[in-house]
Amino acid sequence: MMTDTIDSAIETDVVIVGAGPVGLFAVFELGLLDLKTHVIDILDRPGGQCAELYPEKPIYDIPGLPQVTGQGLTDNLMQQIAPFEPQFHFSQIVTELNRRPDGRFHVATDLGTRFVAKVVVIAAGGGSFQPKRPPIAGIEDFEGSSVFYSVRQIEAFRDRDVMIVGGGDSALDWTLNLQPVANSVTLIHRRPEFRAAPDSVNKMWALEKAGRVTFMIGQVTALDGADGQLASATVKTPDGEMIVNADRLLPFFGLTMKLGPVADWGLNLDHNLIGVDTEKFETSEPGIFAIGDINTYAGKLKLILSGFHEAALMSQAAKRIVAPGERIVFQYTTSSSSLQKKLKAA
Repeated sequence: MMTDTIDSAIETDVVIVGAGPVGLFAVFELGLLDLKTHVIDILDRPGGQCAELYPEKPIYDIPGLPQVTGQGLTDNLMQQIAPFEPQFHFSQIVTELNRRPDGRFHVATDLGTRFVAKVVVIAAGGGSFQPKRPPIAGIEDFEGSSVFYSVRQIEAFRDRDVMIVGGGDSALDWTLNLQPVANSVTLIHRRPEFRAAPDSVNKMWALEKAGRVTFMIGQVTALDGADGQLASATVKTPDGEMIVNADRLLPFFGLTMKLGPVADWGLNLDHNLIGVDTEKFETSEPGIFAIGDINTYAGKLKLILSGFHEAALMSQAAKRIVAPGERIVFQYTTSSSSLQKKLKAA
């Protein structure tokens, strides 16, 4: 059970687990009802699956948007929720969820961030995104000390010889972001074509031309070091194997979805999905809601627009928990001056 004091935790109305499109829209619906939110996501940016797995892939079934990319939808949602000033906690995963004696929830992450909230909303898509481990023998011995699957603190890479492996947005973004602080940055990819934003690719090539980044075509086949500290990596290139000095390795081989710690939160599960009602989208635990692809109910459709609908109904129920006895007046943003003022559109 909960042992942390309130003084050591962030107090808020609602904690949202998941910063994908549905989690972001939940911020909007909750904000219209004056509920403050903190959002936790294992990724290092908002957007969830949309922004991470297919940022440039067009989506055709968002009402009012004949075509929008995953990143474009994320950008629009971030602009929409900006008036409510949500607080984001990226690159961390919820590891504890318990009910406090006062009825509120204690939420903690693997980085030690702690929250006390009256409502918890699980909007984690298919579950937690977990990085795919590359097929390199013995890589587990270096994980967490010199091999990392995300960057949580740029300063941890200052003056280090950093090797980045991959050809997507994460690999290119961190090549650009770490180059100014690292002693050296070596980018490894199996071909000279990338699945990243063209602007990022162009900037990387400019750094490579200037001798500030090293790019190699190849694959990492072995790691060398001791006591969890990496010293070098063997890279198989078209011209043969090379030993490259590196004391930090960032492999970006994509992500896979797992239910993760959600499975241990005492909720009713159905084939790794969370059962909810269709009135409030509340789980078997009062005060904990599940919206988006992670929930299940009769007739469920795994569509973003379905998650938006679920977020709206969830928010009405959340308001009743956070402010019991307060009269809730249903209003339309098109005609309500008070809502427009909240949206800074008056």
